[in-house]
Order: sequence, then structure tokens, then C-alpha cells
Amino acid sequence: MVKDIIQYPTPLSVEYATDVRIFNEELFSLIDDLKDTITQNNLEGLSAFQIGNYYNVIVVKNDDGELVEMINPRLIAHSGNVVSEESTAYYPNHSANIQRYENISVVYQDRNGKDSSFKASGALAILIQRKIDYTFGATFIHKMSKKERGNFENRLENGANVGSADYCPTDFKRDKLVLTMNIIMGAMALAFFVSLFIDNTSVLKDIWTSLLYASVGVAFIDVVYFFYAQYEGKKQSSCSSCQIGNIIGTALIVALKLTLIMLLAYFFVYR
Repeated sequence: MVKDIIQYPTPLSVEYATDVRIFNEELFSLIDDLKDTITQNNLEGLSAFQIGNYYNVIVVKNDDGELVEMINPRLIAHSGNVVSEESTAYYPNHSANIQRYENISVVYQDRNGKDSSFKASGALAILIQRKIDYTFGATFIHKMSKKERGNFENRLENGANVGSADYCPTDFKRDKLVLTMNIIMGAMALAFFVSLFIDNTSVLKDIWTSLLYASVGVAFIDVVYFFYAQYEGKKQSSCSSCQIGNIIGTALIVALKLTLIMLLAYFFVYR
């Protein structure tokens, strides 16, 4: 029977899974439910925790696409480390880069209670580790650093969908517009400072005219920055909400700087 998969923010059913001691029809029914749910949702694997059951049972697809039943799985050996982009049904439409063991060895029991062992590497090893996490009441979020976890939780709260634990990129094309405006205003400030030591009315008039044209240019770039920055932010769904304040703030700061320079120039240069 296909079961509903528990999804965030609903908490997982219990903190730790209970090992299976009795291999009966109840267990077989649970395993069949896991298989049906995996097939129906086109998943690679599920833990019993993910459908609200407290037994220590996972089912995963192996490299051949066959469903492997693992009862009371235990990770007994591992080697190598790899960082991969992971997603899970518990956090639909979200993914994160997580460090895992590249190669693992697992012991478990089959539905007849027979002890078995399994070696896996690559994507299958990562999948098994992720499903075993659930047997401890954990998800891949518990593998993150404090900073990464905070960023991921922010993405969950804001509904962002990105494949990295980093919340927003830090390098934007719009930053070049800000740099251009700062360079122009720096030159304007320098011209104003120089004008304080000039008495020639004709030269001062030329400086004022230059400042006026430069201020129009900065104002135009500032308007372009404001609208382009929003367009660029929307392309990064994880940043559209957190960056809007920075965009408005940057545009206002530029406008205030420009206003201050032109007010000073008006009183001290324009004659």
C-alpha cells in the first residue's frame, strides 16, 4: 500500500528506530508499503521513519535498480570522503552539498532474519547513509556545520530552492555598477576639494558644469542599478528576499552621497 511520506515541517515520528526482533506479517507488510511508496513516487529509497513507522527498516534501489530490503542495518566500515549534492523526500524541492563516506560496508538482516552484508560505493553508498540517518531520527541537515545549517533553515523558511548550503552568492554583476558610481563620485569629490583652492570664476564654472554632468550620469546609473539588481536577484531564487533590502539601501546611499557632494558644490563652487 502506498503511504504518505512525512515532509518538513512535520517532525519525524520518534527519535531512534526500534530494532526488529519478530519477523512476521506486520514486518512484511511494512516492507511492501515501503516498496510501493518508492515505486509510486519514483524514489531511490525510503526509511520506515519516513512513512511514520518506528522500526529500523530501510529499502533502497541498488545499482541494478532492484529494491534491497535492509532490516536493522548497521554501518560497520567506511573509507574515503566525498561531497555530493543530496536531496530527500523529507525536504521536497531542496538540496544541499553534504560530505559522506565514499565507500561503506553494511550488515543487516533480510525478511527471514538471515544475517547479510553489503558493500557499496558512490551514489548507492550515499543513499544508504542518508536512509540510515533516519533510523537515528536525523536528516542530512545534521551533517551540516552550524553556519550551513542556519543558511539551509533560512531557505526552508523562505521557500527557496537551490542546490547549495550557501544561502546566496556573493558576487553579482550589479556590483560593477556600484563600483562605477563610487569611482565617479570619488572624482567629483576630488574636483570639489580642488575647487576650494581656486579663485578663477571661469575655471570654477567649468568645474561646476562637469560636476553637474557627472551627477546626472551617476543618478542615471543608480536608477539602472536599482532595476537591474532586482532582475538579477530574481534569477537567484534564494536571494530575492534577502537582497532586496541591500539593493534599496545601496541605491539610497549612492543618492545621499551624490546629494551631499552637489549641495557642497552648489554653495562653494557655483557662483
